[in-house]
Amino acid sequence: MKKQYLYAGVAIFFWSTLATTAKLLLTGFSNFQVLWMSSFFAAVSLLVINGVTGKLRLLKNYGIWDFLTLFLHGMLGIFLYHVFYYAGAQRLLASQAFVINYLWPILSIVFAGIVLREPMSGRKLLAVFISFGGVAVVTGGTLATLNGEMVLGVFFCLMGAVSYGLFTTLSRTKDYDQWVAMMLHFAMTFVLTTLILAGQKELFMPDARQLAGFGWNGVFTMAIPNVMWVLALENGNTAKISNLAYITPVLSLVWARIILKESLSISCVLGLGLILLGILVQLKEKKGRVKA
Repeated sequence: MKKQYLYAGVAIFFWSTLATTAKLLLTGFSNFQVLWMSSFFAAVSLLVINGVTGKLRLLKNYGIWDFLTLFLHGMLGIFLYHVFYYAGAQRLLASQAFVINYLWPILSIVFAGIVLREPMSGRKLLAVFISFGGVAVVTGGTLATLNGEMVLGVFFCLMGAVSYGLFTTLSRTKDYDQWVAMMLHFAMTFVLTTLILAGQKELFMPDARQLAGFGWNGVFTMAIPNVMWVLALENGNTAKISNLAYITPVLSLVWARIILKESLSISCVLGLGLILLGILVQLKEKKGRVKA
């Protein structure tokens, strides 16, 4: 097996556990608490990786505006994304939350048209329409029940997708080292969540079992997959590797079924199919680097 596909396979496998891991952690902790401990493990693991690879020396090349830019990008792509996603996952089934969250690749097309002035072709508009139709299918039953908590969950997941879609677009305007940037994003997220939880007096000392859960979430659904994905893209054909990312939500539904015993509703499966169809439609026009 070529190493780029091995790297991609590792990233996809671990990313697919995000929804299930988050759902398990959120049964006992708030979204800020989960993000607090998870971002700590993610930042530390990336600090070690960057230290070993010698990338920490790149920090001396960054000025105040670089750090400010990275702070703002991290606010969108890591802090706000996870705050919204976790808040949504608390109120929805893991499968529903992850499928709605996967609207971000399509939203990145919309933001690229607005921010980067990329032309919005008929194919792109069709892709956006199809994928939003998929979200409508997934959420239709939820909204029809008029369950306030579930409707709020849908809103939070959509806001998470918006945050990450905008993050991926803005990240293309700068050429920072992705490994160092991601480390700083998680470090900033840890500091912010520490301040928030300290103000709310919700800081806590996890036990060994909880540490294991937070460690898995931080290292294996946040830090390591990002590193593996970068390695895959650097060593292989970007277009071919990028297409593999769309295996992730399918695997996520499998984990939710096996571990959480969630039933896979027809609306969820159909909605996921439409979202993936929309993504594939736009991929035919332009291939690019994506994150699962």
